[in-house]
Amino acid sequence: MLQLVLAVSAFTVAAAVYAVIGLRWWRRARLRRVVLGLVSGLELEPYHAAELRSEETEAAAAELLLGEYLDIDGEGVARLTEAGRDPGRMPPGHPLPAALLEALRRYDPEPVSIGCIGRYDTEYLIRRSAYARERDALLPRITRIPRTPTPTHDRGRLLDCCGCVGIVLLVSFWCVAGVLLVPAHPHGLREWAASAVAAAGLAALGFAERADRAVRTRTACEDPLGDHARRQVHPALAALDERQRVHVRRSADDDRRWRGVVYEDDDPDDDDRTDEDDDWWDAYHYRAADEDDEDRSDGKPLG
Repeated sequence: MLQLVLAVSAFTVAAAVYAVIGLRWWRRARLRRVVLGLVSGLELEPYHAAELRSEETEAAAAELLLGEYLDIDGEGVARLTEAGRDPGRMPPGHPLPAALLEALRRYDPEPVSIGCIGRYDTEYLIRRSAYARERDALLPRITRIPRTPTPTHDRGRLLDCCGCVGIVLLVSFWCVAGVLLVPAHPHGLREWAASAVAAAGLAALGFAERADRAVRTRTACEDPLGDHARRQVHPALAALDERQRVHVRRSADDDRRWRGVVYEDDDPDDDDRTDEDDDWWDAYHYRAADEDDEDRSDGKPLG
C-alpha cells in the first residue's frame, strides 16, 4: 500500500513540475520568436545603432574629422581646424556631432581628447542622453532595454517568494519520499511495479533543475537589439582610413589626459602631486611644446 501511495504521489508531483517547465518553454520560445521578428525588421538610425554599441562619440568625431572640423594626432589629441573654429560655419545637422563640435569649441584652443568629452563634459552628456531617450522611445516596447536597473515590484517579490516556497516543498517531498521508499520491502508484482514508478518519479524530479536550465539556455534572448546593432557600421567610421581610425579610437579611449592646459605651479616638484596632476602636467608640456615648434617655424627667437 505504501508503494502505491508513493508511486501516485511521485508521478503527480513530477508531472506537475514538468508541466510548469513545458509551459515556461512554450512562453519563452514564443516571446523569443516575437522579439527576434521585431528586431530583424528594425531599421536603426546610424547614430542610434552606434549609441547601442557605445560608439556614438567616436562616430561623431569621425564625421567631424571627415568634414575637416577637427584634427586628431597620433597622441589622441583633438584640435579644431580653422573651419571648425569659424563661427559662421554651421555644425553638422545631426545633434550628436553638433554637440561634440560645440564641446570642442568650449575647450579650444586647449588640448582635449574625445574620451574626456564623452565622460566629463556635462552639457555634451545631457544632449547625448536626450538623444538616446528620444530614439529608444521609438523602439517597439518589447525590444527596449532598460538603461538603469529598475526596482523589484511587489508582484515580483511575491512570485520570488512563491518560487522559494515551492522549491523548499519539492525538496522536502523528495527527501521524505526517498526515505520512505528505500526501507520498504515490496511484495508481489504490483508493489514492485509501484516502487519502480515511485523511483522513476523521484529520479525525474532530481533532473528537473537540469531540464529547466536547459530550457532557459535554448530559449535565451539576451540582447537581440544589441546583436542587431553590432552588425551595422556607422558610415563615418567606415569611411576613415586605417591611420584616422587608430587616432579616433585612441582619442576616444583616453579619458584622463589632454583636458586642458595646466599652468605651472611655483613648486612643480611638490610631493602632494597625484597621478591626475601628472596627467594635467603632461597636457601643459604638450601644449608648450607645440607653441615652441610654432615659434621656431616662424623664425622668432625663443625666450
